Amino acid sequence: MTEQERSDGLPAELPAASDGMDRRPNEGRAEHRQPCATQRPVFEKAFAAIDLGTNNCRMLIAGPGENGLDIVDSFSRVVRLGEGLQSSGRLSDEAMERTIGALRICSSKLRRRREDMELRAVATHACRKASNCCDFVFEVKSKTGIFLEIITPEEEGRLAMLGCAPLLDDSTPYAVIFDIGGGSSEVIWARLDAGGGMKLIDSISVPHGVVTLSEKYGSGDLPENLYCEIRQMILEKLSPFDAKHGISEVVARGEAQMIGVSGTMTTIGGVFLDLPRYDRRRVDGMLIGFDAVLNVSRELGSMGWRRRAEHPCIGASRADLVMPGCAILEAICKAWPIGTLRVADRGLREGILLEMMRSHAGAS
Repeated sequence: MTEQERSDGLPAELPAASDGMDRRPNEGRAEHRQPCATQRPVFEKAFAAIDLGTNNCRMLIAGPGENGLDIVDSFSRVVRLGEGLQSSGRLSDEAMERTIGALRICSSKLRRRREDMELRAVATHACRKASNCCDFVFEVKSKTGIFLEIITPEEEGRLAMLGCAPLLDDSTPYAVIFDIGGGSSEVIWARLDAGGGMKLIDSISVPHGVVTLSEKYGSGDLPENLYCEIRQMILEKLSPFDAKHGISEVVARGEAQMIGVSGTMTTIGGVFLDLPRYDRRRVDGMLIGFDAVLNVSRELGSMGWRRRAEHPCIGASRADLVMPGCAILEAICKAWPIGTLRVADRGLREGILLEMMRSHAGAS
């Protein structure tokens, strides 16, 4: 079968690649479980999702489980695709080379699976903004066999909402769901319906993320005055969205909950729990108070770059990105003082997988 004949999004050829994946330990919990290599199940049909963001390339391969997703393989690597994009308007050759290297590994993992497989690979802010995105998509297809779909901010928000929906408290009718990304930050305003489903009322894409802000304000430590400047800038971006939907009034009535989806949130969670190494099972779904969020943010700021780089829940690849993320997070908490939020180590990829599985089940 030629690559052009495939309709499942998978590469027809297997590009040579070594598995240099950056593994995060213990990626799994009851409804989102990854068994050890010797116990990985083989499904009649499996599904794969790739999320190529401004900073990270992530992939999940899963099959349907009794309580949601049964994860059989995963991959995550910091590629910094959007490095330098803000000043040049283009994806750099170095960034594209790093990213294609990561996608080669994804392609290799996909081709090693024995099941019938369906893939959806999406790219977000960096590819939306880059003037050479079409050339990059073509190069990715020719070198890895993977076709990247550049999705809109609205689709990105919808999928993130779908992915973290299992964490919502169905006794609270409204939800603020946010994803602090590398190049932009998405905020979703949603309502839970009586049948347990969700309706996306509206979403906003704020054109600031941890990578773009770190490039604008400098990597390393973030002085207090610049931290406050970022926080105020984000607040001003959120204000019209709040006024349009009366979100503050709903929050004041106690009818809203909040979920945070991002590396910033999982970092906050891991540091708050004082984990000796990152453990997804303990972080995904945890509740944390706004006072604790603020305290951890202050703690991270006082560490300095070197100590953050040495922290087991941060590392050198994120040490310069954490503080811009904390400033965005603090702005969101200040805009909507719900008091507590739930940390989600899930989002867009899980949303893609759930939607593909439901579509397949409906067509069967």
